Amino acid sequence: MQETNYQTTILPPSPTPTQDEYHPIVVVGAGPVGLSLAIDLAQRGQAVVLVDDGDRFSVGSRAICFAKRTLDIWDRLGVGERMVNKGVSWNVGKVFFRDEEVWHMNLLPEPLHRRPAFINLQQYYCEGYLFERAQALGVDIRVKHKVIALDNQPQQVTLRIQTPDGHYQIQTDWLLACDGARSPLRGMLGQCSQGRIFQDRFLIADVRMKAHYPAERWFWFDPPFHPNQSVLLHSQPDGVWRIDFQLGWDADPIEEVKEQNVRPRVQALLGADVDFEFEWISIYTFACERMENFRFGRVFFAGDAAHRVSPFGARGANSGIQDSDNLAWKLDLYLRGLAPEQLLDSYCIERHAAADENLLHSSRATDFITPKSEISRLFRDTVLRLAKHHAFARSMVNSGRLSTPSSYPQSPLTTPDEDTFASNMPLGAAALDAPLRQQAQSTWWLSHLGHRFTLAMFNPRDDQLSSLSALAQHETLQVVLIYPAQNTPTIPPSGFTVLHDHFGIWQQRYDAQSGAAFLFRPDQHLSARWRQPTVAKINAALKRACGYTQGDAYAEH
Repeated sequence: MQETNYQTTILPPSPTPTQDEYHPIVVVGAGPVGLSLAIDLAQRGQAVVLVDDGDRFSVGSRAICFAKRTLDIWDRLGVGERMVNKGVSWNVGKVFFRDEEVWHMNLLPEPLHRRPAFINLQQYYCEGYLFERAQALGVDIRVKHKVIALDNQPQQVTLRIQTPDGHYQIQTDWLLACDGARSPLRGMLGQCSQGRIFQDRFLIADVRMKAHYPAERWFWFDPPFHPNQSVLLHSQPDGVWRIDFQLGWDADPIEEVKEQNVRPRVQALLGADVDFEFEWISIYTFACERMENFRFGRVFFAGDAAHRVSPFGARGANSGIQDSDNLAWKLDLYLRGLAPEQLLDSYCIERHAAADENLLHSSRATDFITPKSEISRLFRDTVLRLAKHHAFARSMVNSGRLSTPSSYPQSPLTTPDEDTFASNMPLGAAALDAPLRQQAQSTWWLSHLGHRFTLAMFNPRDDQLSSLSALAQHETLQVVLIYPAQNTPTIPPSGFTVLHDHFGIWQQRYDAQSGAAFLFRPDQHLSARWRQPTVAKINAALKRACGYTQGDAYAEH
């Protein structure tokens, strides 16, 4: 079966409604973030309308580096396998200074993970796969429907939408703005992003060629083929290679994208005897900035609409997908009457902190890559020279601190530890995957997380099982029992999912001891854990993770 050419696909305009409409949830923006958010909500049973003013998928590679955490989320959304099968998987990054390698890093040094540290996949494939998944789930996707006005009232949001055939209005309870870095919706609310604009220009060249480079991230500082600047090389599917050239602020953006000017730069990198053709050429500047708040009444912002970073470190799209992962389950629980509105407020608390962390890493990387003074350049070049031989210097090399999962240890939803656990699995962090067995079949831990809250009990005692029986009936909670290989129960307890830690990896990664319990949120983050759990402690942590505070009414569903 021939794959769709998502680069050239033109989507037909969606029909224009003949009268104004009401929909409980509207997502604006059919990029990776908006599509992921719509899919997540649809999988949870929510009716979603997704509107976008375009009629085609992304042009050029754009966001190509998708991190393991994003792949884990997409696995839960039913598209991870397709992304990985098409993408180029990689774990290794190399740093060069002038004409020699000074450092290389393995971003996934541990074995036995389902997904690689990163894949490279052109954004048009990513959007195409997500679009088709959303359609299969019944998401009402409206192409060439442009929001031209909004009225954000305390009880409802009204959108004025323009189509090729006219106008109509949608009233909605919740508007989720995923409409990109320029975000018209942000402007309609009179809001803006604040931060730092970097005065530098970078050239992207997507080059199709036959090459024998390994599937690794290669970053050059001051290479002989592009002196005094930096260059980044990535492999993509279909024999396409992404090359980013730093040009400097004085570069003419009109002249630099002309093929006759780009070709000599690429040829200098590849060598005179390498044939290639261009698939896409673009030039960009960037900023590190975010909105002061990501929520305005019934309007939430996510992805580039809420925050924007430099491309070094692949923190843009990956952070946006984590936004969608954070928001979907909270809105779903609230709409089903299983959580108070405080749970929605926690989206801002958690994702503001994540955005600030990304902005900090991105700004530091950009300052290292593009020093603005002779002293800064001397420091950078000295660090690079030392990095080849000294470990302390390698920690200071910054070609982009690559995207890592957000962690929420200080979140109001997280129950502080009362016991000591190994630091490899911090409280509030996204769950670590591990190979397990279920009824003699191989499975992965993350495949069992994400539909509801999950309480994992490791090698529980019989008295614990009897006291936990009521929890197995909880509407928002599933109980999973994990047994070590040497202590498998002959008769599986009823009412619980039973898994076997055949390799001992799960126990090691979670520092689990017999009788310990771990509570995971629907977005797979670890929100509480105990060496000696009780039903009272578990119930209190579950209430807290649902957004209830002391004194709130709590319905026992």
